Amino acid sequence: MKNPLLAYTLARIGVFAGILAVLLLLNFNPYLAVIFATMLSFSFSLIFLRKLREASSAKVYESVTSKKKTVDESHEDEN
Repeated sequence: MKNPLLAYTLARIGVFAGILAVLLLLNFNPYLAVIFATMLSFSFSLIFLRKLREASSAKVYESVTSKKKTVDESHEDEN
């Protein structure tokens, strides 16, 4: 995927949904299943999704720190 932030988000949602589905199939209380799935998916993502997390944070850092051209600079480039 070209957008690492999207890939990381989809991976985290997928892990959460998978764990939640397993817990619900095991007849857990739905409220407790959501709480446990949240905690387990958070732990899983911290341990196993490090590369995706680092790539997405680098992308966010790059977009925040990149210098944007002002209107004057863009008009100067046109001439």
